[in-house]
Amino acid sequence: MTPWTAENILDQSGRTILVTGANSGLGYVTSLELARRGARVLMAVRDEAKGRQAAERIRSQVRGARLDVRRLDLADLDQVKAFARGLLAERMPVDVLVNNAGIMMPPRSLTRQGYELQFGVNHLAHFTLTGLLLERLKAGRDPRVVTVSSDLHKRGSIHFDDLDGAKRYGRVAFYAQSKFANVLFGLELDRRLRSAGLPIRSVLAHPGYSATNLQLSGPTGLLHLFMRIGNRLLAQSAEMGALNLLYAATAPDVESGQFIGPDGRNEMKGHPTFVQPVAAARDAELARKFWELSERLSGISPSL
Repeated sequence: MTPWTAENILDQSGRTILVTGANSGLGYVTSLELARRGARVLMAVRDEAKGRQAAERIRSQVRGARLDVRRLDLADLDQVKAFARGLLAERMPVDVLVNNAGIMMPPRSLTRQGYELQFGVNHLAHFTLTGLLLERLKAGRDPRVVTVSSDLHKRGSIHFDDLDGAKRYGRVAFYAQSKFANVLFGLELDRRLRSAGLPIRSVLAHPGYSATNLQLSGPTGLLHLFMRIGNRLLAQSAEMGALNLLYAATAPDVESGQFIGPDGRNEMKGHPTFVQPVAAARDAELARKFWELSERLSGISPSL
């Protein structure tokens, strides 16, 4: 089978695709390739100035690129809600939501609402954003929610008795928790969409080990040094890692509930293929319990 590349992306004209964390790394490459194929891309970014610079870089490569830079701080649920409700008030179409932005292995810190930062940004903010935008996605053209996880989800579990790490915090363990949360969410969203008879596809993706700013912006000390060396010697490019997100967002053969990741050894590198989540993430009862917890923490109840 011929490996899937960005050249295989079908024409996306007429679709509006929202990408979080769109100014760098996987989000930037995803935005670039979608714009290249004619999509209107809503580039959600924490730093609006960097977002505008990223948009200009895309425009320098894609004549007539349709880009809309929007500020979104995922570490503040109030801002996430305001952002989503602003799109609803504008009646902005959203055909695909790519939940890509994230933070990786920082020293323990909290969101504005007091949640552990990795859990708050990587999962809870995207749970909230998705839930509030379901109304627009229902009306979308081939609507999809693409939630970006990591192969490290296999090392994760939900620390129900210590979600914020106040008792015991480990950078890797809490990153793995947030990525495990992404998979629980994506699969439970699929179950609920199917049960409601809605045409939205909930698809998971992970980029393998791809060299981006993610590994360098969070870790400090020896962990930062290890990540820098790993990015140089072991990682594949962001362009290769983003193929998994792009496949999940655009490929006609993708089904709701599937997980897209690299086809290489240990899913570290390679072209997109269908991969399996860890068995614990397929536990429907655990997912239901976690969904209800996410509703309580976020203060929203996604309308399905």
